Amino acid sequence: MYQAYPLHRVLLRRIGVILVGVLALPVMLFRRDRARFYSYLNRVWSKTSNKPVWLDRSERVTRDFY
Repeated sequence: MYQAYPLHRVLLRRIGVILVGVLALPVMLFRRDRARFYSYLNRVWSKTSNKPVWLDRSERVTRDFY
């Protein structure tokens, strides 16, 4: 149902995240909402398919309680 992105698309996305994060750093140091911005960049970094990031992470978690 969900399609995994090819490696070149994932690498381009991660290079873009690094560039945006580094370029935004001087501005984001003085903003109060920087945590939300960098949380968004983390979600973009983690995305490797068209499956929502939260669903992918919840499926990877080991079950501690049964």
